[in-house]
Amino acid sequence: MPATYGFLSTYPPTQCGLATFNAALAVHLTEGSAGSGVVRLLAGDDTSGGIALDRAAPRVVHTWNTDRPGGWVAAATALNRFDVAILQHEYGIYPGDAGGEVLPVLRALRVPAIVVLHTVLTHPDPLQRNVLEQIVAAADAVVTMTDTARQRLTTFYDVNPRKITVIPHGAGSHTGIPREDHDQPQLLTWGLLGPGKGIEWALRALAFLGDVRPRPVYTVAGRTHPKVLEQQGDVYRDSLKELAAELGVDDCVQWADTYLDPAELSRLIRSADAVVLPYDSTEQVTSGVLIEAVGAGIPVVATEFPHAVELLADGPGLLVPHQDPEAMAIAIRHVLAEPGLPGRLAGLAGGPTLRWPAVAARYQALAARLIAGRRPLAAATIPA
Repeated sequence: MPATYGFLSTYPPTQCGLATFNAALAVHLTEGSAGSGVVRLLAGDDTSGGIALDRAAPRVVHTWNTDRPGGWVAAATALNRFDVAILQHEYGIYPGDAGGEVLPVLRALRVPAIVVLHTVLTHPDPLQRNVLEQIVAAADAVVTMTDTARQRLTTFYDVNPRKITVIPHGAGSHTGIPREDHDQPQLLTWGLLGPGKGIEWALRALAFLGDVRPRPVYTVAGRTHPKVLEQQGDVYRDSLKELAAELGVDDCVQWADTYLDPAELSRLIRSADAVVLPYDSTEQVTSGVLIEAVGAGIPVVATEFPHAVELLADGPGLLVPHQDPEAMAIAIRHVLAEPGLPGRLAGLAGGPTLRWPAVAARYQALAARLIAGRRPLAAATIPA
C-alpha cells in the first residue's frame, strides 16, 4: 500500500504562494490515491474567494482556525492518522510568538515529520532563531528548496545538518500550451502584489525602452496580497499606476487584478517574451514565480535575490542590481534582441528535474526513508 500523507499548511481557496505550493505537492505526491489529507491553516481574516482544485487533490480533513487558542491539539491529532506529516513553514501562518505554536504540533506527532522551510533569514531576531532551531530539532527531516537556504541554515543556526535535504520548488508543465503570436514584445510579472515587489523599478526600466519598436507591453498580473489589502488597501497598486502615468508608460502597462488559476497562468506565461522579477528583497531564497518561468523556458530578468543568483547562474536569464532601472532596461533590451531565446532556454537550469512529478518523487523517497528508519524501533516495542 502507498504511504499516506498529512499536509499542514494554508490551502486553496486561500490565495497565497504557500497554499498553491502545498496543493501542487499534495496532488503530485499522492497521485490520486486515497487516504491522504490536508490540515488547513485558516486565519480569521481570510476572505479568499473560491478557486477550483484538481479533483485528485487530497481533501481537507481538519481546519485549524489560527485565531482560536489551543488549535494545535486537534491539528496534531488529525496529522497522526497518516503515515507521514508534511508541514509547510513560513513566517506569519502559525499563531504564537514567531509562529511558536507549530512546536507543540511537532512534539505531539507519532509519525515522521518533514518540515519544508520557505524562508531562512540571515538576520533573525532571537525569538525567530530559537523557534526555527527548535523546529529543526523536533522534525525528522527538513527540506530547503535551494542550496543557498541550506547554507544559511547551517551557518546562522544551531541545527543538525544531517536532517537537511535540498529539494527544489516544483514547476508546472506549460508545454501543452502553444506560444501565442503577438505584434509587441510581452513582458510579465505575476504574483500577489505589495510593497517589496519592486514593480516601480520595472516601470522605470520600461521608460528607458521608449526607443524600442514595437514598444514592449508590460503585464502586471495578480491581486494585492490579502494582508496588504487589509492593512493598506490598494495604495501600492494605485501608486504604481500614478508612477506609470508620470513616466509616460501607462499605455504600455496592463494590470490584471486577479488570482490566476493554473490554466490562465499557463497561457500568460507562454505569451511572455521575458519575465521580470524586480524584487527588493535580499533575503528571498525561494520564488515560485522564478521556478515557473525557468521551467517554462521563458527568459528571466531578475534582481540579485538569492534564489535568482543560484538558479540563473546556468544561463536562463540575466541578473541586475537591486533598484537599478537602467541596468534592468539594458538586460530587457538584450533579451528582446535575441529571437528564439525561449526555445533555447527550455533545457537549461534543470528542465524536467524541476517539474512537479520529479520533485514529488524526491519527497516520496525521503518519506520512505523516514518510515523505514522507524520500523525497527516499532518492532522492538512488540512484546515477545
